[in-house]
Amino acid sequence: MNRRDALLALAALPASFTTTRLLATEPTQPRCLVVFLRGAYDATNLLVPIASSHYYEMRPRIAVPRPAAGNALSAIELDASWGLHPALRDSIYPMWLRGEALFIPFAGCNDLSRSHFETQDTLELGQNEGQARNFQSGFMGRLAREIAPAEPIAFTDQVPLALRGERIVPNQSLRNPSGNGLNERESGLLKRLYAGHPLEPAVRAGFDLRADVLADMRAEREGASRQAVSAQGFEREARRIARLMRRQFQLGFVDVGGWDTHVGQGGAEGYLANRLGELGRGLAGYAEELGPAWQDTVVVVVSEFGRTFRENGNQGTDHGHGTVYWVLGGAVRGGRIAGPQVVLGADTLFQARDYPVLTEYRTLFAGLFKRLYGLSSSALDRVFEGVPALELGIL
Repeated sequence: MNRRDALLALAALPASFTTTRLLATEPTQPRCLVVFLRGAYDATNLLVPIASSHYYEMRPRIAVPRPAAGNALSAIELDASWGLHPALRDSIYPMWLRGEALFIPFAGCNDLSRSHFETQDTLELGQNEGQARNFQSGFMGRLAREIAPAEPIAFTDQVPLALRGERIVPNQSLRNPSGNGLNERESGLLKRLYAGHPLEPAVRAGFDLRADVLADMRAEREGASRQAVSAQGFEREARRIARLMRRQFQLGFVDVGGWDTHVGQGGAEGYLANRLGELGRGLAGYAEELGPAWQDTVVVVVSEFGRTFRENGNQGTDHGHGTVYWVLGGAVRGGRIAGPQVVLGADTLFQARDYPVLTEYRTLFAGLFKRLYGLSSSALDRVFEGVPALELGIL
């Protein structure tokens, strides 16, 4: 193997690393995990506008029923205006009651393309409108530069746009974390080839983290038959993410797909309810696995846009505009609905069809990063140029 071939083989590893082996001493800097729901989840059935008669008129087949005693399939009342989807009764709702969860309706970006890819790019890059896009500079990548030496990581097949930047960010695939295409002999050759080379620490760190992840997977498989640990996708992966972030990483990104519900979305039950249940259990598992570190952790759940207020002819919803963000964490001042709001009716919808965007996402993240990491105004301006920090009292 020459170095060119070795670099190609290294690119097939599940991660690229500049970090050292996972440390026994857990990091003390606050942690932030961004969970990106790709496909634009239907936030209107997640945070149910129970006070809006217009909601029930526009969704005769897929609306989540108003809270009703004894009806486990009705919305869970959060306040007089909003209810929570019943699929989150045993996962996110307990966080809400403990003051560790809040929701921000009418959030999003100003991209009006209603294109998944266009709006995902807009959100991940976090750059000003009207300027040429730099696809090598994502908003989390710029943040990673400002909070160094805090360690970033992407739990994705490839480093996402959000984490691109000056720092080399490791990525760990959750779909096939063992599939680097190298056997033991080839791995040994790679290590020897890079002995004494400037890239040697990165190569060894990549193999070390892969070994740790595989050990976690083996432990899960062995424990499943004895402890009935769920094997459902995100729930299982979220615990693995928590273990890695508890040990070493302070800034993380993970994306979860399957939210484009044009057909057969369902209401209190059905496709969307099942996805929300899996997501909620995963997030609850993440919090539980972190243990005491949960008190210094913030999780932000976002999506590229929301969906139409009116159901379509296929008992689903189509591409919309504003959405609902979730913020979870042990230090979060939760148990409330945050940010500016409007009473939902035909006259308050954006273009008479969607949630308006009243909280621009960059202002929200700027305010959160300012509080979480103590960033100065100049540092924030390097992350989000010219964007004011919105103070919602999240922390």
